[in-house]
Amino acid sequence: MAKEKKSVDEKLSEALEVQYETEQEVETSIVKKETNLPISKEKMDKDLQLDYNQVRGNIKNLIGTGKEAIDGILNVAIESDAPRAYEVASQMIKTVSEMNKDLIDLHHKMKNITKEEIEVNSTTNNSIYVGSTKDLQDLINQSRSAKKALETYDEVIDGEIVDDK
Repeated sequence: MAKEKKSVDEKLSEALEVQYETEQEVETSIVKKETNLPISKEKMDKDLQLDYNQVRGNIKNLIGTGKEAIDGILNVAIESDAPRAYEVASQMIKTVSEMNKDLIDLHHKMKNITKEEIEVNSTTNNSIYVGSTKDLQDLINQSRSAKKALETYDEVIDGEIVDDK
């Protein structure tokens, strides 16, 4: 009498007194997925605007719901005079204020996304000055120029005001 080796599934089926069904192989085929075509800038801008409006609307709706919840919990806290009710009210107020901050952050993020960054390269390698060396020194050393202006001012001793009428 030769014992037949049973698989784990067959042994479990006997122990649990259930019928074991073997899985039938399902024919599968491999389908090559088409690569996504690049999205146009107009479509991206439109999707961005739609998402922005939806998120903004959701946050505003949550803020409105939070305000109503705060009013309700404050009424409960006043009537019951329970410390826990005041704690819940303060947490609701904190949550609504954070949602307001999220709304402002959303505006800043949208502004940063939509602005086009234009970098101006302002590196100057060779610069030429056209003028006298005296003028160049005056530009470089402003304090020296100021002293010279005062010295020339002191040289005028007497002056007459002439009225041409």
